[in-house]
Parts: sequence; C-alpha cells; structure tokens
Amino acid sequence: MLIPSIDLMGGKVVQLVQGKDKALEFDDVEYWIDRFLPYPMVQLIDLDAAMGTGENTAIIHHICQHLPVQVGGGIRSVQAASKMFEAGAKKVIIGSALLKNGAVDVAMAQALSHYAAPARLLFAVDSRGGKVSVKGWREGTTLTPTDMMRQTGEYCSGYLYTHIDTEGTMRGFPFEVIAKLKEATSRKLIVAGGIKSMEEVNRLHAQGVDSVVGMAVYTGALQA
Repeated sequence: MLIPSIDLMGGKVVQLVQGKDKALEFDDVEYWIDRFLPYPMVQLIDLDAAMGTGENTAIIHHICQHLPVQVGGGIRSVQAASKMFEAGAKKVIIGSALLKNGAVDVAMAQALSHYAAPARLLFAVDSRGGKVSVKGWREGTTLTPTDMMRQTGEYCSGYLYTHIDTEGTMRGFPFEVIAKLKEATSRKLIVAGGIKSMEEVNRLHAQGVDSVVGMAVYTGALQA
C-alpha cells in the first residue's frame, strides 16, 4: 500500500532532504487534502514539534477531520498521544519518547499501550548510518533498529522505519535492510526513504511492506 506523507513546517507542507534541507514548500494545504482523499491512510508529521521548534496543531486538527491519518512528530507523552486521538487521528506514531538515556524505555511503551490499544500505535524507527536517530533526527544513539524493535514489539501494531540516509533523495529505497527488519519483528512494517517509483511500491507490497512516499509524489515523479 502506498501511504502519501504530509510533512508540516511553519504552517506549510514541505519536503526535506535527509531531514535537514528544505527542497519543496507549498502554501495550499487544501490542495493536498483533496489530492489525498482517495487513499485509505495518509501520514501526517509535525516537523516543528519533532524538532522542538514549534507546532502545527490547528492544521493537524483540520486535516484529521478530512483524511484518515497516522500522526507523528513530537508526541512524547501519553497526554500528547491522547490529544492526537481526540483530534481524530486513526493511529499515532511514537519515536523519541521510546528512548531514555540512550536505551529503550520499555515503561513508556507499556504506558502508551495501556492507554491506547497497540492496534492504534505505530513506533517510529529512524535510522541513520545503521543507528537510531531521535528528536527530529538531530540526535544519534548507539541502538540499532532491530534492537529497538525486539524490545517493543508487544506494545504496537507496527513499525515505521525511515532510512534517513536516502530520505528525500529519490535514489530508491535500500531493499537489503528489509530482511533484517522482518527478522526482528512480526508486526506490520511500513518503510520510507528515497522511494521513487510504483515499481518499488509494488515490490515492497509483495513482501508485505507498506510504503510512505513524499518527494516522488510532490515532484510528480510517481503518478499515484
């Protein structure tokens, strides 16, 4: 399944390369809401909240009323997750909150799953150079993606794996990582990072993996 991504920064829809350099920016949020109406799921990320530089709460609430969304970015507590569910999110994506002092915070994963059924939780595993990155991809850790998955699998419905090294580059997703990820978890796997064609989306789908696509959709390289 192809899941288009809406990334918000400063009240606008943007696309970043490797989480750092802004490559595209759009003022017309309504256009993209209309464009993505046919999709069964859309990913909505508050980049400002993820980076700790602000928030786009009002826009998120608006989009949640019109699209089925999985929402992430800066959701670092049960209370923050609760607010996203109240806004209308179908699922919430948790990343940085699952780590504490460089280790997996199993207690937080448990707390989230006690509040919301695991079926409504996706855990984000953002990888740069083979290690998990947090806080808007600005801080590295010594954890590997598979370490994180093996310790948290019972508390979520699936994982959103983002390959930061190729994110926003349209160089193609590194398929060689799929086998290790699938060895680490039996949960649903959703991946992002450089996907550039429907051939890749279909190839991932054949392996039971969903695709989050941003840059290729916004540039028109991928006609979906």
